[in-house]
Amino acid sequence: MAEALEGWTDFNVAMVGAAAALAGLLIVAMSVNIQAIMASPALPARAGAAVAALVLVLVVAAFGLMPGQPMAAYGVEVVVAALGAGAFQAAAMRAIARERYGTASARAARSLLGLLPIAAYLVGAALVLVGRPEAGLLAIAFGAVLAVAVAIVIAWVVLVEVLR
Repeated sequence: MAEALEGWTDFNVAMVGAAAALAGLLIVAMSVNIQAIMASPALPARAGAAVAALVLVLVVAAFGLMPGQPMAAYGVEVVVAALGAGAFQAAAMRAIARERYGTASARAARSLLGLLPIAAYLVGAALVLVGRPEAGLLAIAFGAVLAVAVAIVIAWVVLVEVLR
């Protein structure tokens, strides 16, 4: 079953490079405004969720490049990585819930956005673990692309909010 991962090598290489570059740029951009970010009750957790989403992409893609790895091991690695990123998203969701501006539905939408890629990763991992690697790897790839997009959106919001 490890052969299933071989077809995803180019994708995983691209995701490792893109996620590492974006995470580095994001950390530098946020460090310029770190005092303002840290002064906010919600922005540090949201910034952490954005970085965690990119680290999730990097870690899962890197594990996908390990030669000869059993699919079950890869599935477990994806679950652990997704749950780690999920912890950062949960902290961001708690911080968003405490915000005083915006409607409850708007705050819920901001919270749920960060859960979408994590859910895709967990669905993909579950499919891999139950013996459906092709479908699982496709869901994981979808989660990777979604995580990059969501991380960029969250980071943009954090950096714009700092200037308000």
